[in-house]
Amino acid sequence: MNKIALVISAALMVATPLTSMATPDQDLKAFRKHFTDKFPKIPFSDFVNGVYAVDKASREQWEAFEEFPSYEPYIDKGKVLFDKKFANGKGFADCFPNYKKGIRQNYPYFDTAKDEIVTLEGSINKCLTDNGEEPYKLKKGKITYVGAYIAYLSRGKKFDIKVPNDLGAIKAYNRGKEHFYAKRGQLNMSCADCHYHYAGNHIRADVLSPALGHPTGFPVFRNKWSAKSASGDGMGTLHRRYGGCNKQVRAKPFKAQSDEYKALEYFETYMSNGLEVNGPSQRK
Repeated sequence: MNKIALVISAALMVATPLTSMATPDQDLKAFRKHFTDKFPKIPFSDFVNGVYAVDKASREQWEAFEEFPSYEPYIDKGKVLFDKKFANGKGFADCFPNYKKGIRQNYPYFDTAKDEIVTLEGSINKCLTDNGEEPYKLKKGKITYVGAYIAYLSRGKKFDIKVPNDLGAIKAYNRGKEHFYAKRGQLNMSCADCHYHYAGNHIRADVLSPALGHPTGFPVFRNKWSAKSASGDGMGTLHRRYGGCNKQVRAKPFKAQSDEYKALEYFETYMSNGLEVNGPSQRK
């Protein structure tokens, strides 16, 4: 068994705390209460900082990193890409006219007309292809730079994701919810095992982050990703992180922007309603 299995035992074979019959609003209240009860000394607004909200030693290291944030150059790169005109004379501003006011907090959302979840990364690439440009890779690189710039301009805006009273939207929300609590991989573990039930606990030297606030800081710069990159580029999307988590429990990851990961993002972001955008951010 690997290091995760050393901490998470068979005792986690418990029922999903959010019942399948509950409404999204009921789920949200229960989810939020779970974490505010578990960490009563942490201000609700601080859950945007992930593990750094619940572990003092990690927070001290993170605050030192934040003096000279590694993600800062990628905000600048994102601005250059955002401002660059496409071959047809248009640019990202034509697709995101309200970007200066902040738009990150509006994603993902459910498009009832198209019966699908719309993510920020999906919208960035749609803007490119609609204007005759090649789409960006979905997990790292340029898509994270543009995303970092958009997120930076959206800092302080609160997430208020909606689940419309629409069969497709409710189905998509429940798909994400089920994904969060479903066991998978050789280690037979779920997202909830680490980030709901055991949030704040140690796995050897690491501390498990609370799921509340997970999406707020993306795209993120991870020291781990930077160390593996020849260029030192450690930026990645939320779906890149999902894939890494699946690999850790020895499950085959889904593709970035797959229906599975979009639904999971939809659920997790809805569960983080009321928290502010603080992306891009830095993580271990």
